[in-house]
Amino acid sequence: MDGTAGSLWAVTGLDPLAGRVLEHLVAVPSADATEVASAVGVSSAEAERALRHLADSALALQIDGTTPRWAAGPPRSSLSALLARRRAELARVDGIVERLHEVYEAVSGPRAAHLVEVLERQDEVPGRYGQLLKGSSFEVLHLAKPPYVTAAQPSVGESGVAPGVRMRSVYETEGFTDAVSLTTALRGTDQGGELRLAARLPVKLVVFDRAAALLPVRGDRPAAGSLVVHSPALVVALVALFESVWERAEPVSLASRHDGPASKGGPATEGPDGRTREILHMLATGMKDEAIARVLQVSRRTVQKHVSEAGSLLGARTRFQIALLAAERGWLKGPVGN
Repeated sequence: MDGTAGSLWAVTGLDPLAGRVLEHLVAVPSADATEVASAVGVSSAEAERALRHLADSALALQIDGTTPRWAAGPPRSSLSALLARRRAELARVDGIVERLHEVYEAVSGPRAAHLVEVLERQDEVPGRYGQLLKGSSFEVLHLAKPPYVTAAQPSVGESGVAPGVRMRSVYETEGFTDAVSLTTALRGTDQGGELRLAARLPVKLVVFDRAAALLPVRGDRPAAGSLVVHSPALVVALVALFESVWERAEPVSLASRHDGPASKGGPATEGPDGRTREILHMLATGMKDEAIARVLQVSRRTVQKHVSEAGSLLGARTRFQIALLAAERGWLKGPVGN
């Protein structure tokens, strides 16, 4: 039998050891406890307990003799009977689940509509957020803007999100100087998440698997409560809103955050080096020098040096002129980074 069988025996109600003992018994005419123990690599006492477990489940029978021996019963009929009992037990559990859900709906009031959950207390939000995050199987969409709730809660990109889940986040540049937002963004991109920045976001929003969405009741007061939207039509509309914001937002890569030297040798007409392009991308989104420095883990003076060099190449004096002319030259197109 292959190595996955041990974990499957739990479905029948047998522990892995009893399953291994049964696998051995069906392959031999009979065996005593000592032989079984040697075959499966356990003590005689453990083998004896597993054999009696199989006997209680009508999967093995004891053959009397000077030394008691054990033989497997016909697996198809004996296991079919065992599985039938398990199905009956699961059916009873399913009935309990339905009754619990009826009570839940009766007590939860607005949630009974299955369209919107109202989380009125601030302490409800982190737990519900964590449930939705851990339950996501393929995609999490995130619009992040201040003011931020200071209470600790899971963040997009933390452990708890299944491997392979695609995470896309858009942060408002005004709030991206916040240490919490930067740490959250870095954690997400470290795990393969995609990050973009936008000058202004319409709403704070998280969409889970395009099946549920979490957003605040009041955008200016996140502590006032949140809504969990389940209505398919509303979720589709919120996904469309996210995609519209994502399309216009500026891509940012945090993967190459190091203060490397600028590349040398090319004439001004060839454009800036990769690090300068990266800084110009962030500059164009409205980020301040301090925020850019924190994102790239360089000094503020380094950022100002790159901006000044870009201004000299472009013949521009102000940050606005630098961003405008860089866009016209095509410096903000294509991949960024060294």
